[in-house]
Amino acid sequence: MARKNIPIQKEIVEILKLQHGISSKEVHDQLKTPVAYATLKRTLVSMVKEDQVVKYGRGKATLYALNPSFDLLSPIDLAAYYEVPNDEREIIPHFNFDLLDALFAEDHFFTHTEMLELEQMHEQFLNRIQTLETAEYKTEFERLAIDLSWKSSQIEGNTYSLLETELLLKQQLTAAGKTKDEAVMLLNHKNALDFLLDHPYYIHPLRVTAIEEVHSLLTHELNVKRNIRNRRVGISGTLYRPLDNDYQIREALQKMCALINQRQNVWEKGLLALLLISYIQPFDDGNKRTARIISNALMMYHHYCPLSFRTIDPMAYKKALLLFYERNNMSAFKRIFIDQYLYAVEHYF
Repeated sequence: MARKNIPIQKEIVEILKLQHGISSKEVHDQLKTPVAYATLKRTLVSMVKEDQVVKYGRGKATLYALNPSFDLLSPIDLAAYYEVPNDEREIIPHFNFDLLDALFAEDHFFTHTEMLELEQMHEQFLNRIQTLETAEYKTEFERLAIDLSWKSSQIEGNTYSLLETELLLKQQLTAAGKTKDEAVMLLNHKNALDFLLDHPYYIHPLRVTAIEEVHSLLTHELNVKRNIRNRRVGISGTLYRPLDNDYQIREALQKMCALINQRQNVWEKGLLALLLISYIQPFDDGNKRTARIISNALMMYHHYCPLSFRTIDPMAYKKALLLFYERNNMSAFKRIFIDQYLYAVEHYF
């Protein structure tokens, strides 16, 4: 029975790739292969059992969608994806709790080739830092921290140049024509990084309270509400809507922490923190900044090179992140993460 239905399964996958959450009748209507409706229903039941497809709702309201892990790592052409207007893209419009379960179930996120590349660079990093005195290490870390503070703030719309950022963080010299909030944002980045450098165990194991504290450091004096939000927020450029109540947000964060803490692969820990804190959007503002600092704190705790993101184009970063929001696909962002790790090892320490 299962072998006869394999061609039908492939068609169902292609249909569900384009439409998330449709009825069995809608799937049946779009099949090119003529099959009885009862056969289609049996095939869907089989695919649910095999974790290829998930279903939600009851009775006539039952809808089917691809299991999030199915398409989690499949490469997607970003240029083609964003040619489709925002309000016409087929997306997962709400926070997907099933995604967290899929991430728990996924054995690994990096290919064998990617792991070889990362491991080679990590060995190079370890060899370098073994020759550094404590003062030399702190000097190199300060250089990376300046680059990270500048780029992370630039991604959020900060207009300080890299040189202006360096003068601010080293000599407390504010740039002419810039707002006070821009300077505060940059100083907060440096303060948060310094805190985590001095207290590496603060994020091990990762806890919701630690994430909240890092967020507080990053948004100090920026008129951003502390703690987990209890209202709805929207995200520019997408129809995706995050969770809108603090109970579910905290639940999602707790699941995320458990997921990150149980992963053995340090690069996976860093990648998941970057993606999931941004995806959950636990705070009114400052979510992506918090994600970048927490991710780097995890890398630093395990003696891996932190990322400065210095060479990333802010728009490319946002597009890769929006792809994860809308399709729960990490392929584009994973490539950014790998490239930025390789860059960091080559240019720091």
